[in-house]
Amino acid sequence: MTYLVDTSVWSLALRRDSDSSAPAVSVLREALLGADQVVTTGLILQELLQGFAGPKARDALIDRFGSLAFLQPEREDYIEAAEVRNACRRKGVQVGTIDALLIQLCLRHDLVLLSTDNDFVAASKHVTFRSWSSQ
Repeated sequence: MTYLVDTSVWSLALRRDSDSSAPAVSVLREALLGADQVVTTGLILQELLQGFAGPKARDALIDRFGSLAFLQPEREDYIEAAEVRNACRRKGVQVGTIDALLIQLCLRHDLVLLSTDNDFVAASKHVTFRSWSSQ
Protein backbone atom coordinates (compact mmCIF):
# COMPACT_ATOMS: atom_id res chain seq x y z
CA MET A 1 0.00 0.00 0.00
CA THR A 2 1.20 3.52 -0.70
CA TYR A 3 0.17 6.41 1.53
CA LEU A 4 -0.03 10.10 0.82
CA VAL A 5 0.34 11.46 4.35
CA ASP A 6 -1.52 14.67 5.07
CA THR A 7 -0.06 17.54 7.07
CA SER A 8 -2.37 16.68 9.99
CA VAL A 9 -0.58 13.37 10.56
CA TRP A 10 2.94 14.72 9.99
CA SER A 11 2.24 17.50 12.50
CA LEU A 12 1.25 14.98 15.15
CA ALA A 13 4.24 12.78 14.39
CA LEU A 14 6.80 15.58 14.43
CA ARG A 15 5.61 17.48 17.50
CA ARG A 16 7.81 17.15 20.54
CA ASP A 17 5.18 18.47 22.94
CA SER A 18 2.40 15.99 22.15
CA ASP A 19 1.67 12.32 22.52
CA SER A 20 2.50 10.71 19.19
CA SER A 21 0.59 7.50 19.91
CA ALA A 22 -2.36 8.46 17.73
CA PRO A 23 -3.43 5.58 15.46
CA ALA A 24 -2.59 7.52 12.28
CA VAL A 25 0.91 8.23 13.61
CA SER A 26 1.37 4.53 14.31
CA VAL A 27 0.38 3.73 10.72
CA LEU A 28 2.86 6.33 9.47
CA ARG A 29 5.62 4.97 11.68
CA GLU A 30 5.03 1.40 10.44
CA ALA A 31 4.97 2.55 6.82
CA LEU A 32 8.24 4.44 7.25
CA LEU A 33 9.82 1.32 8.76
CA GLY A 34 9.10 -0.50 5.52
CA ALA A 35 5.63 -1.94 5.94
CA ASP A 36 4.29 0.33 3.19
CA GLN A 37 5.43 3.21 0.99
CA VAL A 38 5.01 6.90 1.85
CA VAL A 39 4.90 9.67 -0.74
CA THR A 40 4.52 13.41 -0.41
CA THR A 41 4.04 16.53 -2.47
CA GLY A 42 5.20 20.12 -2.34
CA LEU A 43 2.02 21.44 -0.74
CA ILE A 44 2.43 19.19 2.28
CA LEU A 45 6.11 20.07 2.65
CA GLN A 46 5.28 23.77 2.38
CA GLU A 47 2.52 23.55 5.02
CA LEU A 48 4.89 21.81 7.41
CA LEU A 49 7.71 24.26 6.83
CA GLN A 50 5.32 27.14 7.52
CA GLY A 51 4.58 25.62 10.93
CA PHE A 52 8.16 25.14 12.11
CA ALA A 53 10.38 27.88 13.47
CA GLY A 54 14.10 28.23 13.03
CA PRO A 55 16.65 27.10 10.46
CA LYS A 56 17.58 23.91 12.35
CA ALA A 57 14.00 22.62 12.33
CA ARG A 58 13.65 23.69 8.70
CA ASP A 59 16.80 21.89 7.61
CA ALA A 60 15.92 18.74 9.56
CA LEU A 61 12.46 18.62 7.98
CA ILE A 62 13.81 19.14 4.47
CA ASP A 63 16.35 16.38 5.11
CA ARG A 64 13.69 13.95 6.40
CA PHE A 65 11.46 14.58 3.41
CA GLY A 66 14.37 14.15 1.00
CA SER A 67 14.05 10.36 1.18
CA LEU A 68 10.34 10.30 0.28
CA ALA A 69 8.99 9.90 -3.22
CA PHE A 70 7.81 13.31 -4.35
CA LEU A 71 4.68 13.76 -6.49
CA GLN A 72 4.44 16.69 -8.87
CA PRO A 73 0.88 17.64 -9.79
CA GLU A 74 0.30 18.07 -13.49
CA ARG A 75 -2.05 20.47 -15.26
CA GLU A 76 -4.76 17.80 -15.46
CA ASP A 77 -4.55 17.26 -11.68
CA TYR A 78 -5.51 20.88 -11.07
CA ILE A 79 -8.40 20.61 -13.51
CA GLU A 80 -9.68 17.42 -11.87
CA ALA A 81 -9.14 18.87 -8.37
CA ALA A 82 -11.52 21.67 -9.32
CA GLU A 83 -14.06 19.00 -10.27
CA VAL A 84 -13.55 17.29 -6.89
CA ARG A 85 -14.15 20.58 -5.10
CA ASN A 86 -17.18 21.42 -7.23
CA ALA A 87 -18.73 17.96 -6.74
CA CYS A 88 -18.45 18.37 -2.98
CA ARG A 89 -19.74 21.95 -3.04
CA ARG A 90 -22.83 20.86 -5.00
CA LYS A 91 -23.58 18.53 -2.08
CA GLY A 92 -23.05 21.29 0.49
CA VAL A 93 -19.57 20.16 1.57
CA GLN A 94 -16.78 22.72 1.55
CA VAL A 95 -13.41 21.26 0.54
CA GLY A 96 -10.33 23.45 0.47
CA THR A 97 -8.29 23.90 -2.68
CA ILE A 98 -5.29 22.03 -1.28
CA ASP A 99 -7.44 19.21 0.06
CA ALA A 100 -9.10 18.80 -3.34
CA LEU A 101 -5.70 18.54 -5.00
CA LEU A 102 -4.55 15.93 -2.46
CA ILE A 103 -7.69 13.90 -3.17
CA GLN A 104 -7.01 14.15 -6.90
CA LEU A 105 -3.42 12.98 -6.43
CA CYS A 106 -4.72 9.98 -4.50
CA LEU A 107 -7.14 9.20 -7.31
CA ARG A 108 -4.55 9.54 -10.07
CA HIS A 109 -1.84 7.52 -8.33
CA ASP A 110 -4.10 5.03 -6.50
CA LEU A 111 -2.87 6.20 -3.09
CA VAL A 112 -4.41 5.91 0.34
CA LEU A 113 -4.77 9.27 2.05
CA LEU A 114 -3.54 9.08 5.64
CA SER A 115 -5.14 11.97 7.50
CA THR A 116 -6.83 12.94 10.74
CA ASP A 117 -8.68 15.83 9.07
CA ASN A 118 -12.46 15.36 9.17
CA ASP A 119 -12.84 17.44 6.00
CA PHE A 120 -11.63 14.40 4.07
CA VAL A 121 -14.24 12.22 5.78
CA ALA A 122 -16.96 14.61 4.60
CA ALA A 123 -15.51 14.72 1.08
CA SER A 124 -15.35 10.91 0.88
CA LYS A 125 -19.14 10.79 1.02
CA HIS A 126 -19.28 12.54 -2.36
CA VAL A 127 -16.01 11.64 -4.07
CA THR A 128 -14.71 8.09 -4.08
CA PHE A 129 -11.05 7.94 -3.05
CA ARG A 130 -9.07 5.65 -0.77
CA SER A 131 -8.72 7.07 2.71
CA TRP A 132 -7.33 5.52 5.88
CA SER A 133 -9.77 5.26 8.74
CA SER A 134 -9.13 4.45 12.39
CA GLN A 135 -12.53 2.72 12.64
